[in-house]
Amino acid sequence: MFRGIAAVFLGACSFGILSTFVKLAYKEGFTLGDVTGTQVFFGLIILWGMVLLRQLPGSKSSSTSFRDKLKLVAMGTSTGLVSIFYYKCVQTVPASIAILLLMQFTWMSLALDAVMKRKLPTSIQLATVVLVLLGTCLAGRLFSGELPDFDWQGIGYGLLAALCYTFFLAINGAAGNAMHPTTKSALLLTGACILVFSVFPPEFLVNGALWHGLFKWGLVLAVFGTVIPPLFYAYGIPRAGLGLTAILSAAELPVAVLMSRVVLHEEVLPVQWLGVGLILLAIALSNLNSIRKSRQTASLA
Repeated sequence: MFRGIAAVFLGACSFGILSTFVKLAYKEGFTLGDVTGTQVFFGLIILWGMVLLRQLPGSKSSSTSFRDKLKLVAMGTSTGLVSIFYYKCVQTVPASIAILLLMQFTWMSLALDAVMKRKLPTSIQLATVVLVLLGTCLAGRLFSGELPDFDWQGIGYGLLAALCYTFFLAINGAAGNAMHPTTKSALLLTGACILVFSVFPPEFLVNGALWHGLFKWGLVLAVFGTVIPPLFYAYGIPRAGLGLTAILSAAELPVAVLMSRVVLHEEVLPVQWLGVGLILLAIALSNLNSIRKSRQTASLA
């Protein structure tokens, strides 16, 4: 179980550092299309390379139907939207605020689940929503007496990224569950790549940007954003359990805020750390029941 916990934690930390790398790429003059395009492009090459290595003579072949594979490609478009909206948000607001906006998927997921099941949320779920919203207000310095000078369009993009991530989580278990993690991740990223290249044609392949600094950012973002997290999650989630995974996944929030402070030298006030703490507490509270149930199941077994 310890290895599973470590894998989920490292996967979450990997997600958390992305916004800092994106900010650094923007500082070197690269565009949103450059950043998102190279991430999915290099990620696609790495993941499909891993798939091909697994299909060498003597390896087991997948029995997944073409329809399920097509579903995964279609589902992958939602991850492409998350990248576009999130990195557009990072372009206009501090990285420490962008990750807070993305974390709004916590209460959005609860709301979507309530609508789909046509069932009112529980008191714990309502408390989670309140804590997340209060933590966001504190972390965004909305109670500091002076409204921060943020780009409100960027905040809108951040919330759209959270909404797309919510829908991705809701449909992620609909297909490919029996598939190897590398194959599933490669198919999802194929859909993301198709969407990103439809919005931003891959001009970086011909305009020379790759050899003027973009290559390193694309490779870093691909490894930490599209290779490590899905593979580590695929290994760790079955061992750590869904409830503990949800809590460990929240590690991306403090990691992103810490990276923005240490690397980008963005100002992070104590009240903002209090807001981060409240959001982490909300995620922990919302998953207490699932952790208890998993422990009871383990003890009975």
